[in-house]
Amino acid sequence: MKNLTTYLFVIFMIMFWVFRIIVAVCFNLGIDFIVTPMDLNFEVILLFLTFISVILVIKRSVLGGVIYLIGNGLYFGATIFNAISSQTEGTLDYMNLFISFVGILLPILVLFDLLLDKNRKVHPVDKKTDWFYKNKEYDRQFDERADRNEYKF
Repeated sequence: MKNLTTYLFVIFMIMFWVFRIIVAVCFNLGIDFIVTPMDLNFEVILLFLTFISVILVIKRSVLGGVIYLIGNGLYFGATIFNAISSQTEGTLDYMNLFISFVGILLPILVLFDLLLDKNRKVHPVDKKTDWFYKNKEYDRQFDERADRNEYKF
């Protein structure tokens, strides 16, 4: 993780994960919170998948971004669909809809970040050492005396 965007996306993933943990705990304890989970069992499964995908995203694996997108897409996509379909009845929950949009947008941005950064993983550039190792001026040049090991004391 060398980019600022990657750090920010991982921080947002962890913050959203903690927020979803708080939502699940509050729902389980019967405390009213600003949002409610659609399905508590799938929410718990999604929390574990998110934890695994955060670790894979930190390791720069595209599989982590794909798992994160599929899991959140299934859960929050259904929430968005249910919220839009309930709009015809006149009962639209805007906070659940907003959280669901964030839950869909964040994995898409994380996957794009991973896909765009994949080229840098194949050809890494380290400015601290490349000036020395990839520069012909700093190659060690032997003189003829060093090649024959004729040192005089």
